[in-house]
Amino acid sequence: MRHDFPSSGTPVWIDLHNPTDAEIAEARQFCGLRVPARAELDEIESSSRLRVEGETLVLSVPLTPYHPDSEPVTAPIGFVLTPALLVTVRFDELHTFHKVGERLTAAGGSPCSSEIFMEIVEAIVDNGADKLETIKSETRTLSRSVFHARPHRNISKKSASLRETLVKLGDMDERLSETRETLLTLQRALPFVEDRGKAFIGKDVAARLKVAQADIVSLNDFETHLTDKVQFLLDATLGFISNEQNDMFRVLTIASVVGIPPVFVAGVYGMNFHNQPEFNWAWGYEWGWLAIIVSTILPIAWFKWRGWW
Repeated sequence: MRHDFPSSGTPVWIDLHNPTDAEIAEARQFCGLRVPARAELDEIESSSRLRVEGETLVLSVPLTPYHPDSEPVTAPIGFVLTPALLVTVRFDELHTFHKVGERLTAAGGSPCSSEIFMEIVEAIVDNGADKLETIKSETRTLSRSVFHARPHRNISKKSASLRETLVKLGDMDERLSETRETLLTLQRALPFVEDRGKAFIGKDVAARLKVAQADIVSLNDFETHLTDKVQFLLDATLGFISNEQNDMFRVLTIASVVGIPPVFVAGVYGMNFHNQPEFNWAWGYEWGWLAIIVSTILPIAWFKWRGWW
């Protein structure tokens, strides 16, 4: 699907949304540019993501759109930037592009290709910041849940809560990884555009590029902080799980040790041999019970005294 955003009757931005091979070929013929296909944009080498062909700059930036009803999938965005035209190639629905289009339409005027490129970059950076702020709020909530929540007496509920925490932490780490990939690619791409496109981007766009680079550096530092916090929460959750397992094994160990003396007593006096001295005792049954109870209480009292239970 192709969207044209004209300025003064001359197209300055052509947006290719999930284009077919025929649409890419048509765009190449219309623009006279080598518009990259999906296979080219998926390559991860820096030389493939950042290319210069004369006055044309070709960039590929990975971005993960948010869809509430489906799993997020990272898809590349291709930028073909020339002094007169910007061609974008994307393979997923991105609200960022719609907002930029609406903003340009409302602002009016005649923006050049580099200004439109800058608008898109700033929108992507803002989107990355929003994602990091959301994850920050989630980590704060999860931290309270891990360290300050009232412990469950029900073991199954406690185990389910810890498993749910692990799933949430895994999801956060995945989203941080996706945001990091986008920001790191932009961190390499913006200086490339500033250097290779300085002949046509203009002073205003160059200044905005520097501001965006500074924002990306701060966001990368913040993302590193959030990654460390998620790792800390993961280690803490695994530590709580380990403690729960240790408590369970401790209870089982104490129960097995406490059960040995009474079983031994019951085994000895349950043999029923005729030459057994206590066999004809008038109070033998009561004595057996007393020995079993005392042999049970003494290990329990010893474990309590040692603070093991």
